[in-house]
Amino acid sequence: MNESAVNPASPGAQQQKAATPGTPPAEDAPHILVVDDDRRIRELLKRYLADNGYRVTTAENAAEARAKLAGLAFDLLVLDVMMPGESGLELTASLRRSSSVPILMLTARGETSDRIEGLEHGADDYLAKPFEPRELLLRIGTILRRAMTPGSRADEISLGECRFDPVRGELRRGDEIVRLTTREVQLLRIFATHPGQPLSRLDLCDNEAAERSIDVQINRLRRKIEADPRNPSYLQTVRGEGYVLMPD
Repeated sequence: MNESAVNPASPGAQQQKAATPGTPPAEDAPHILVVDDDRRIRELLKRYLADNGYRVTTAENAAEARAKLAGLAFDLLVLDVMMPGESGLELTASLRRSSSVPILMLTARGETSDRIEGLEHGADDYLAKPFEPRELLLRIGTILRRAMTPGSRADEISLGECRFDPVRGELRRGDEIVRLTTREVQLLRIFATHPGQPLSRLDLCDNEAAERSIDVQINRLRRKIEADPRNPSYLQTVRGEGYVLMPD
């Protein structure tokens, strides 16, 4: 992606910036992860979205995006398709096995067949380059409004004496915060978005190599949320399928 893919000097961009002072985004503003291998484009989008009230984190490739997703909660991904290594299409398809985070794809390939391919891989929307920043902003707003409708986002879940907040990635037992590893937060977020739904080991990880460690991680989580980890009430095994989270 080159710098001409975004035109920050366009009338739409100037009008939006003039209408919205460049004040720091609010702490509860939607958090967007911008993934693009072009540093200049990442910085342009970061500044533009921040000027319009969003919190923004960036990543230069799919591997860095996965690391950010494992430790932080995002409301939306703005994802470039053509990246070295794992492409945006491949990352989207992988994420869709365990996450419902909204994804807006950016690509220089603007043919109808390319757009359909992106949507088939699980993207929520698809914007061809070059694009007007104002259009990007409008599409982001539309996706976020749709994602924030009642019941579309995981709420805090109760697990006996414990409560888990998927947005903050925080597990509490009463007033005490229970320390979780980054991977444990990621697993609980996946379970929280699929309560009562059996998930396979592959649903809970990104690849078959990581699949072998799931049982160990589940056992560690049980020791943190279950009164009797050997007879779990909340994080249960489903024979032949995997695991299921049964909140109160």
